Amino acid sequence: MPVTLLPQDTHNQALVDHVHPADWQNPTPQSRYHLVVIGGGTAGLVSAAGAAGLGAKVALIERHLLGGDCLNTGCVPSKAIIRSAKAAHEARNAGAFGVPAATPARADFGMVMEQMRALRSGIAHHDSAQRFKDLGVDVFLGDATFTGPDTIQVDGETLRFKKAVIATGARASVPPIPGIEEVDYLTNEALWSLTELPDRLLVVGAGPIGVEMAQSFARLGSEVTLVDMADRVMPRESEDASRIVGRALERDGVRLLLGSTDLAFEQKDGAARATLTSGGAAHEVLADTVLLAAGRKPNVEGMGLEAAGVRYDARAGIEVDDALRSSNKRIFACGDVAGRFQFTHTADAEARIVIRNALFGILPKQKASSLVVPWVTYSDPEVAHVGVNPGEGVDVDTFRVELDTVDRAILDRDTDGFLEVHLAKGSDTIVGATMVSRHAGETISELTTAMVHKIGLGKLASVIHPYPTQAEAIKKAADAYNRTRLTPFAAKLLRFLMGKA
Repeated sequence: MPVTLLPQDTHNQALVDHVHPADWQNPTPQSRYHLVVIGGGTAGLVSAAGAAGLGAKVALIERHLLGGDCLNTGCVPSKAIIRSAKAAHEARNAGAFGVPAATPARADFGMVMEQMRALRSGIAHHDSAQRFKDLGVDVFLGDATFTGPDTIQVDGETLRFKKAVIATGARASVPPIPGIEEVDYLTNEALWSLTELPDRLLVVGAGPIGVEMAQSFARLGSEVTLVDMADRVMPRESEDASRIVGRALERDGVRLLLGSTDLAFEQKDGAARATLTSGGAAHEVLADTVLLAAGRKPNVEGMGLEAAGVRYDARAGIEVDDALRSSNKRIFACGDVAGRFQFTHTADAEARIVIRNALFGILPKQKASSLVVPWVTYSDPEVAHVGVNPGEGVDVDTFRVELDTVDRAILDRDTDGFLEVHLAKGSDTIVGATMVSRHAGETISELTTAMVHKIGLGKLASVIHPYPTQAEAIKKAADAYNRTRLTPFAAKLLRFLMGKA
């Protein structure tokens, strides 16, 4: 079926031509596939390409747009908008660097969004139907329905499989807020169709998506209010990280109404009117646009999972074991439809587990619980985290470095942040880390690598870090740990030896 994206310009048409071409002809099914993949987002694409590269007969089914959330409505468009908003912010505040500022209060939003669409369509060929056909994958565009434990129907054709993987992802959920259906609201799926900057934007949800978009739209010139039931932004992160990001949002002009209760909506004089209680006081917010960023739900409906014997929950998704097998051992699930971490990079990693476990049954099963998963919120400053936080069931020793002691951060005028590295109590085994800085997302991988390969923090002190970089914070933390190994006896012995010199 034809797919239309708004606005209907050359960039969106180029995107559709790649990821759901109108003239696509589904192939004649093979007699039996080694692997049938349902869902063409990151998890599905990696599963299909990896299995085909190993010589398997693979079918890939997608009902909407190949590339899934990441390309079309998530990572790619949001990061393009974030970068444009950061550019506007830096130009507006160039005086801090001795450069005259020359940017108006509002950005050219139409140009910002057009550039986003151009960048997105330029990336789309990596996820295109033609590319996967060229890789040897049979690509079917249409709705997939299980008709039995080893059969799937799509576009009137039946596909038989030895193994299958469900990678249908998740979508934005609409919370049951009184009156929400009376107002025009957007989720991240429709946000990218905007062509005019909202004068007043109300964001519901202070998690990563809500924080990123609230800050970006404020920097682009909207009057932004951010509402959440939690008493701080990004409650999944440490209190220090949350506090720093909250301050940054307020500096950028975002009004925070946190710890809110009794949120309700109505349409009034062409605007959305929200009423709520926050900080013990009643508030009224008028908005031209409402963005709902308050959770996601797995795509499990309409696939005939009952016919396949696949157990699922409407909120938690497909039920899988540690090998990512469903209750039907022929069928696996990975990515947002089944994973506890709803990140593109986790979907990629889980797909690689599925390829091994589904196609190479004679090998020991790889476990999803073995994954060390970092994540980043692309606020400014960024918040990057991996592993545990203190108080999450592991006794830890924490080594903290403030950014105002790191030369690169000082030179960048970027000192409102920190690095914390958490070690298993009494050892140098890294079990978690949090970094808040402009480059935190680029820096956290060194600590993730150390965790995966069991490299202790003390050994990182011997790694030469280029000067000046914000990653020097890691070396500072490692040096601090090594100083704790200098026991009183060793210190006394060293003083004795120095006295002999």
